[in-house]
Amino acid sequence: MSAPVDTPSTGPEGASSDVVVVHVSEGVATVTLNRPEARNALSAELRRALVATFEQLEADDEVDVVVLTGADPAFCAGLDLKELARGDHDLTSTVVATGTRGPIPAITKPLIGAVNGVAITGGFELALHCDFLVASERARFADTHARVGIQPGWGLTVLLPQAVGVRRARELSATGNFLDASTALSWGLVNHVVAHADLLPFCRALAADIVSNDRAGVRRILRTYAEGSEVTAGEARLVEAEASRQWLAAGNARPEEVERRRQAVAARGRSQSR
Repeated sequence: MSAPVDTPSTGPEGASSDVVVVHVSEGVATVTLNRPEARNALSAELRRALVATFEQLEADDEVDVVVLTGADPAFCAGLDLKELARGDHDLTSTVVATGTRGPIPAITKPLIGAVNGVAITGGFELALHCDFLVASERARFADTHARVGIQPGWGLTVLLPQAVGVRRARELSATGNFLDASTALSWGLVNHVVAHADLLPFCRALAADIVSNDRAGVRRILRTYAEGSEVTAGEARLVEAEASRQWLAAGNARPEEVERRRQAVAARGRSQSR
């Protein structure tokens, strides 16, 4: 795809859509939800554009890592409730099937969430589907499903307990209260909290670290994490063992290649210890 800087996404029929903006540089695609006037609420148009965008990025061999963020001041306010209130869409049509990441297709490439502002309800679920999260100091999270009177359909009741524990997840869903960035960090919901201006540079630096690794190895490990999260701990060990067996059987650990990578790892470790 090799999208130029800050280009509108291409819709499923080739039509341009400015509700999603894509920036691709050095193997890293930054996807920006671009409805700032609506706090990036997921309208039908935006959901369609997201699906098309992620399908394109998955097929683009020049993209190794995806960073997902929102146009300031919000990350994502969830479903566009004004649209739903007008009766424009059947709520049941927004419930997604297994094998997706909330309102976006499942992809094999690492997905970093750069949470620049509020992530509410469906926007919270969208964030939870990222492999890990980096939050701006302005980020806040809330599950307001019960306040609005709808039920989660994008995996929140599974993913939120995995991130923060079941009791904290129940509290967030039952109260609808907001969680600030520093508390999200202490609860383990996000990996880092950074100054707002540093959010995308920080995420792109993490993405560059990922790009510098073996592409197939990164994707296989993340897939193993995903597969293991869906079974019991004992079964997850078998999932990992089988993944390792298949990896070795495919000839992915040739001695000379392992030695070359070992030397590169040692050199990187020395540079990071200074």
